[in-house]
Amino acid sequence: MKLATAAYNLDWLDSWGQYEDKLEAWVSEATEQGAELLVFPEYGAMELSTLNGADVAGDLERSIRAVSDRMEDVRIVHTRLAETYSTYILGASAPVLTGSGRPVNRATFYAPTGAFDHQDKQIMTRFERETWDIAPGGPLKIFDTGLGKIGVLTCYDSEFPLLGRALSDADLILVPSCTETLSGYWRVRIGAMARALENQCVTVMSSLVGANDWSEAVDMNTGTGGIFGPPDKGFPQTGVMAEGVLNQPGWTYAEVDLSTIADVRADGHVLNRSHWAEQTPRVDSVTICSL
Repeated sequence: MKLATAAYNLDWLDSWGQYEDKLEAWVSEATEQGAELLVFPEYGAMELSTLNGADVAGDLERSIRAVSDRMEDVRIVHTRLAETYSTYILGASAPVLTGSGRPVNRATFYAPTGAFDHQDKQIMTRFERETWDIAPGGPLKIFDTGLGKIGVLTCYDSEFPLLGRALSDADLILVPSCTETLSGYWRVRIGAMARALENQCVTVMSSLVGANDWSEAVDMNTGTGGIFGPPDKGFPQTGVMAEGVLNQPGWTYAEVDLSTIADVRADGHVLNRSHWAEQTPRVDSVTICSL
């Protein structure tokens, strides 16, 4: 199968139709290249706040609520595009208000059948918890699809090995990200590559890119798309299957064969996924030695 992961730039939107046209252009471009799975980045939905004007788009709390209010319309558009173009789409994540009172960071996964489900971010960054007041969402999920088993670790979540281990049955782990600085991009990228190594799977990182002076929330973004595997049999020796150009909007593509994932898990040069449990008795017996 062919994967497409986005380095996605936000736009100022003057109408809902402009948003629909932009999204369809992105989906059309990727599927024309044969992509069967499209991955948009974290907080890519924040451009929808511009539909409420500059005062709302520039105010953190009001922009969060404005985007949350539009998510049902966003779902309708993505469902139509997934069906029309016969593709799976991980939509750009958004702050979504739930019954808890505070928004969660939610990415919705759409199938070409019209089915959809969502994955909420698990662990908030300092900015999300101290400034945005975004809440942790529902549990991790594995989506069983026609393309294999797929999990999602949103940005900072990819930096936590136990979250990755919970998705060890997934063939693909999608990592939508939003990072302000180059160091932030590399933290997430290193996390995504580490999860590919540990789980002997493929990780797919998307990024928000570009400057947006109209927003307090996503004013500066650094990154690019990347697709990674374990540096082992059947994969590139670097583990990098594909990477885009830093901060250049567009799609990054890679071909993935699920049999290669199964083969490396069964008979790789190393067997990280199978040997994971051997850590437990060894970390439990750590001793302090005075020298």
